[in-house]
Amino acid sequence: MAEDFSVVVLASDLGIDARPFLTRSDEVDEQENWHDCPQYLEDEDFSDLDLLQFFTLQGLDKSGNRIFRVVGKYFPARVVSAERLKKYIFQKISNQCPEGPYCLVYMHSTVQKDDNSPGITILRWIYEDLPSDIKDRLQLVYFIHPGLRSRLVIATLGRLLLSGGLYWKIKYVSRLQYLWEEIKKGEVEIPDFVKNHDNVLEHRPLTDYGIEPDPFQLAEVQSSSFSLNRYENRWVS
Repeated sequence: MAEDFSVVVLASDLGIDARPFLTRSDEVDEQENWHDCPQYLEDEDFSDLDLLQFFTLQGLDKSGNRIFRVVGKYFPARVVSAERLKKYIFQKISNQCPEGPYCLVYMHSTVQKDDNSPGITILRWIYEDLPSDIKDRLQLVYFIHPGLRSRLVIATLGRLLLSGGLYWKIKYVSRLQYLWEEIKKGEVEIPDFVKNHDNVLEHRPLTDYGIEPDPFQLAEVQSSSFSLNRYENRWVS
């Protein structure tokens, strides 16, 4: 008798990576306790990822949670595999924050989907594959500068692709000024490009919704047209 099979249809334009859905159940069973094997990570060198500074331990939020800063723009999604990313995150949290509650401050500012985003299903797979202790100690995910697309994907597919525990831990932070209500200034380092992006959003709030008002700054051309009309009047006279 032929083996049972199932069909999973995913929209390609939503940044969904289908690999976690295509993993065979027997392969999952073999890898279930990967984090319990010390030799699994002993020979792994993550110095190249450390240099990128996309996942670093910082200070504390106002609730006393240790902060792991995640800078999306610093992550090279094209060259780092999901498996290696999972090992790296596990090692960082286990070594630098072996006990106690912690939170993630994820900076989505100027992230490019193809270059910096591993995909929502990859993140789900990594989270679900971590030891239960690490998952339980995660208190909050501060999602800084979420774009319209990110909000829509999480709102429509978040409950399906993310476990309930992770879905309800996400807290959107549209401006840095709102982050300081949860975290004291100086407890987490903010890159300059994140500050600059925050200033852009402050002066152009429609950018939050994917609308760029006056992208070519045509409003500033009025003074030039006025001067041209002035010279035209002189020529006519």
